[in-house]
Amino acid sequence: MQLSHDYAEHLPQLVRLSQGEEQPDPHLLFLNEPLALELGFDPGWLRSPAGLDLLLGHDTAHAMAYSGFQFGQFNSYMGDGRALLLGEARVGDDFLDLHAKGTGLTPFSRPGSDGRATLSSILREYLVSEAMHALGVPTTRGLAVISTGRKIQRGHVRPAGVGVRVAASHLRVGTFHYAQLGDGTNQLQALADYAISRHYPAAIKSENPYKEFFRLVVESQMRTVAKWQRLGFIHGVMNTDNTTISGQTIDYGPCAFMESYDLATVFSSIDNGGRYAYGNQPHI
Repeated sequence: MQLSHDYAEHLPQLVRLSQGEEQPDPHLLFLNEPLALELGFDPGWLRSPAGLDLLLGHDTAHAMAYSGFQFGQFNSYMGDGRALLLGEARVGDDFLDLHAKGTGLTPFSRPGSDGRATLSSILREYLVSEAMHALGVPTTRGLAVISTGRKIQRGHVRPAGVGVRVAASHLRVGTFHYAQLGDGTNQLQALADYAISRHYPAAIKSENPYKEFFRLVVESQMRTVAKWQRLGFIHGVMNTDNTTISGQTIDYGPCAFMESYDLATVFSSIDNGGRYAYGNQPHI
């Protein structure tokens, strides 16, 4: 099947055309076949060299732009520094993003970054996101885990990997920060119109669609965080570049399920003040 590039076509100022790096010895370690079928893919084709090229970002792909409040400090120019939006699959009336992480450098990569990811972190995100899905929490899904055959330095030398995830979209709160800093109201309104059409079309009929959009985003995020609290799940880095407009859980970095009840529990080595502690998640 052919992926569309609906987001890039509607909002070209919020993406940069990019491509995944060539990998020395790529192997598809795991494919979520039920999810692949749901997206309209032939699992056998995804396992082929052409399918692997798609998953590694060797076809048309884009790095997404966004800003973010990171532990309360605003970073105006961010974006996908080691990930690519591969495109969208149409499922019924909806678009679903395919997004690959660990694909190499992009126009948004930070100085000194290699744009890669450890295979262990990719496996971790796959396992936790699929567990959250099974537990009824709105979340990105894991589609594929790929070993690249490359070794990278992360404290120790470790094997590198690429993970492909699926989401209702990768529109973040930080995407709106970025649009607001662009050409003013026009870019921000275009993004809001796109987000409403894709995620909350019922808001179009309200007296004030943008106010209704805001209310619906808040409600969706509240429902998600309430489910985190019920499960004792700690996201670890609830920066605005890691929070979605759809309300889906995204970016499983230093996350964990709390083993004993303690409101002050944190799970990020740099969260010294407990900003994103378990007990603070609803407030944040």
